[in-house]
Formats: sequence, structure tokens, C-alpha cells
Amino acid sequence: MNTSIFQFAKRLGLLACLLVFVSSAASAQDVRGSSDHPLFPNRMPGYSISNYQQQAFASFGFHMRPVTAIEGKYTRIHYYLKNTNEHPGGLAIRRNYENAIKAVGGQVVFTDKDYSVMKVTRNGVEVWAEIQCSTNANFVGRYYFLHIIEREPMQQVITADAMAAAIDKDGFIALDIHFATGKAEILPESQPVVAEIVSLLKKRPTLRVGVEGHTDNTGTAAANKTLSEARAKSVVAAVTAAGIDANRLVPAGFGQERPIADNRTEEGRAKNRRVEIVKK
Repeated sequence: MNTSIFQFAKRLGLLACLLVFVSSAASAQDVRGSSDHPLFPNRMPGYSISNYQQQAFASFGFHMRPVTAIEGKYTRIHYYLKNTNEHPGGLAIRRNYENAIKAVGGQVVFTDKDYSVMKVTRNGVEVWAEIQCSTNANFVGRYYFLHIIEREPMQQVITADAMAAAIDKDGFIALDIHFATGKAEILPESQPVVAEIVSLLKKRPTLRVGVEGHTDNTGTAAANKTLSEARAKSVVAAVTAAGIDANRLVPAGFGQERPIADNRTEEGRAKNRRVEIVKK
């Protein structure tokens, strides 16, 4: 064979292999807009997300005895394995998720050969999760399904008058303001608390306060201090955006330095993640 023709054929073969690889990689990509749930960041190896859905509020019946319906924020994730020869087995899949929930202080409340139902309390919210490994003859080894409900907590917003009474009595008040995980973004559910801070400062026009951020001990001390400072500044920004003079608020972050509860429990860590309004 002519050398130039041989080299061309060789390159063509390599290109064909590359195209097959790219096509294979593309088919293994997750569907657009999908992601693993923060509670379960480590999916089984080789799986991609083939179907993803989130609803702000829904009801899901968890496969227990009897079936138990839980309401709240709903997430559904379907995982797909292209190469069934790599299937780890349903038991391995369920144990992976059971161990993940136990690692963060949760528990397995029901399990059989097809389902595992789990729950845990995170950031004051009760979270239920179900992992199902398909037993359908057409799908065995290809799919497993994850359903998650973040149960709606009862919100009891502390009033400006209650804040004022606590500050007059103790000189400070600890507030349960929720932020996006690892970020300084105030979640919508905590905006009413911020509104009450604004109301307090409008009712007490001479009051000057410190806005102090605190975290639990998850992560490094340095990162927690930086995060707590950013969250305190985020609260100050939200309050000043509502018309309060910035000179009346002094942001500060103490990270994990001043716990008020036991960091060995989820309930204790939730109490330590707080914002304090302190009289100056």
C-alpha cells in the first residue's frame, strides 16, 4: 500500500475511534439542568442522570408498611447505567445511600429487596429519601431511582417587639436565619426575619447593633470564619437595602469560635448556625 494512503487510513481510523469515544461520552452526560442532591453527592460509578424533576411542594408516598405520604419540596432523580456489565447490584446501591445518610446522623426507617427509605434532620428540616432499584425485567441493571422530600418546617417568625424585649433583657438575641449551603445568600424562608429586624430598627431609631455570624464546626475554622463574616454582611446589606442607615449596623463573623450547643449532634450544629443581633 502507498505510504501516504496508509497514513491517511491510519489517521481516519484514529478519528473514527475518537468520534465513537466522544459520542459515548456525550450519551453518558446528565440531562440538562440536573444535579445530584446535596445530601447524596456521590452517585454510583458509571451512572448518569437520565431524568430529573423538582417541585416546590408535592406529596410522595414512601414505600414502607404502610405506605407513608410526606409533603414538602420534592426532588426526583433517575440514574442510568449504559454498560449493564458494570452493574454493582441492587444491594450495593442501596447500601451506598444508607451509609451516606447514616454518616450525616440519619437513619434507615425501612428496607427490603427493592427499596430503602431513610430520613435525617438537616438545618432544622426533616428530609426523607427513598432509593429504589428496578426489578422490571426490561430495566434491571440499567436504572435506579431516588426520591427526596424536604418536609416543610413550621415557620414561626419572631417579631420586632420580641427582639426588642430580648435585647433589653439580655443585650442580644440569636436568630435562626437560613442561608444557601456554604454561601451567604439568605434563603427566601428567612426574609420575614430580616423584615422584623428592619421593623425593630425603625421602631428604635437610636438603636445601634452588631450583626454577628456564627457557624457549626463542619469544615475548617478559617473557612467558617470567612463564611460567617460574609453572612453577617449579607444580613446588613438586606437591612440597609430596606432603608436603615448602614452606620447603625456593625457586621462581624466568629465562625465556630462561640458554640452554644453540642456540635456532635445535628440539633446542636443547627443551633450553632445562627446570627446574633447585639446591642452596641
